[in-house]
Amino acid sequence: MSVIDVHRPHSLDKEHAREAAEILAKDLSQQFDVNYQWEGDVLRFKRSGVKGQLNLSHADLHIHLELGMMLRPFKSRIEQEIHSQLDQIIKA
Repeated sequence: MSVIDVHRPHSLDKEHAREAAEILAKDLSQQFDVNYQWEGDVLRFKRSGVKGQLNLSHADLHIHLELGMMLRPFKSRIEQEIHSQLDQIIKA
C-alpha cells in the first residue's frame, strides 16, 4: 500500500474551506474516477484500488489516501494534482 498524506494550512472560514475541499474532490473524481461523500467535516474517497479521506478543520486540510498496487505508479501524478489544486483554491 502506497500512501499520500498532505497537510495544508488555510485561513478560510468553514464554509469556504468546505467549498475548497469540494472543488478538490470534484477534480480528483473527474481525473481519477474516485467517488467521494461527505460525513460531517470528513470527505471520504473510495474506488477500486484507492481509499482515503480529507479532514477539514478550522486551520488545516488533511488529505490521506491509500493507493493499491495498481495505482501505485500514479502516486506522484495524483500527489502533484492535489498540491496543484490546493495551490489554486487555498491562499494560506
